[in-house]
Amino acid sequence: MGISAGFMVPHPPLIIPDVGGGGEKKIQRTIDAYKKVAEAIASLQPETIVLLSPHQIMYADYFHISPGKGAGGDFGQFRAGRTAMEVSYDTEFVRALCEAAEEAGLSAGTLGEREKKLDHGTMVPLYFVNQHWTEYRLVRIGLSGLPLTAHYRLGQCIRAAAQTLGRNTVVIASGDLSHKLKEDGPYGYQEEGPVYDARIMDVMGRGAFGELLEFSEDFCERAAECGHRSFTIMAGAFDRTGVETKLLSYEGPFGVGYGICSYRPCGDDDTRNFLEQYEEKEQMENLARREREDAYVRLARHTIEAFVETGKFPEMPEGLPDELYQNRAGTFVSLKEDGRLRGCIGTIQAVRGSLAEEIMHNAVSACSEDPRFSPVEEGEVDRLTISVDVLGETEKISSPEELDVTRYGVIVTRGAKRGLLLPNLEGVDTIEQQIAIAKQKAGIRDHESVELERFEVIRHY
Repeated sequence: MGISAGFMVPHPPLIIPDVGGGGEKKIQRTIDAYKKVAEAIASLQPETIVLLSPHQIMYADYFHISPGKGAGGDFGQFRAGRTAMEVSYDTEFVRALCEAAEEAGLSAGTLGEREKKLDHGTMVPLYFVNQHWTEYRLVRIGLSGLPLTAHYRLGQCIRAAAQTLGRNTVVIASGDLSHKLKEDGPYGYQEEGPVYDARIMDVMGRGAFGELLEFSEDFCERAAECGHRSFTIMAGAFDRTGVETKLLSYEGPFGVGYGICSYRPCGDDDTRNFLEQYEEKEQMENLARREREDAYVRLARHTIEAFVETGKFPEMPEGLPDELYQNRAGTFVSLKEDGRLRGCIGTIQAVRGSLAEEIMHNAVSACSEDPRFSPVEEGEVDRLTISVDVLGETEKISSPEELDVTRYGVIVTRGAKRGLLLPNLEGVDTIEQQIAIAKQKAGIRDHESVELERFEVIRHY
């Protein structure tokens, strides 16, 4: 046995009658599709259900798998405390999964539990399942801030654990789609919202799981989706496997998208090795990008490679352009991995004897000292996209009207607090956003007044 089916489902609490109070009838197509999912699961009689929930505990660099023998929960936070459930965990499967993840080099395990109670991302799917089948044990897994490729790998580990144990296993990927579909919805409207929903339903409706890896982090964030990582883990559980796909429903009357699809394995298919294909493509693009890198970026990359490998600050190389030895300026070194920010550290003004020294010191800081991220590891260096910004002179301005998000970076100051944001960043489209983010970085409250400065940069790729 192994993975016998997978299901993509949403988790709106109002779909539960005691919560919706009749309002759930406005998403009747979703309810009808959910019932089909529950009936299909009952027909399979799984021994184990692996449930992936965005509302389980989430860490930036770690997948949390619920420990212990079981847990319970209710819909009390939605004023329906009488609707409750208890589940038993498949402890043997959890052990096998942790071992598979460790072997794969993934950071995953049962440490760090902060809340034992079941979350609604888990309970909504199980509410429907339990009406038809209760003879299962649960494996409950949270998402992480790791790249989508890591989520796909976790799915591969789930498959390996199911096969090792010979478990009849169903995977449920719990997750709503965009929360930004309507101006009058609870989260407002963003143009990426309906675009995301159309794209994800096309991808999932075709079972084209490799395309999940091509969604950019920025696009997903602007669409305010919550299930993409769940879907990607489930996709990994079907790696190298043909799937029979059924798109059961989609609707979004409240401004949040709800999609339901089912997947049944139908034999091995080595052409569906999506992670390998994606990584080969990325490797080719990385090689081409490295060939295009200018001297500034090559210096930053050389510094990072040497530091990550040896743990020591490298000697300055010879043969650099004269301006790197002779000029001085503030610089920022930015690192991205799989389209996600991986580190960004810089100096507003020159603090080193040359531009080359400035770049080298900030490159080391970006890969090892950015407090938002763990230090870059040796296996990541080749996947990094690096840019170097050289800052021009700063000038004080009296009004936000003197800013331009594509041309000028901004510095905000209030007392001893000072924050900077570079220009021309993905996802920063307005001056208001630019100032707000700079304030946030400085620890300045949004309503507090600040002094403004602007600067131009030369960005090197």
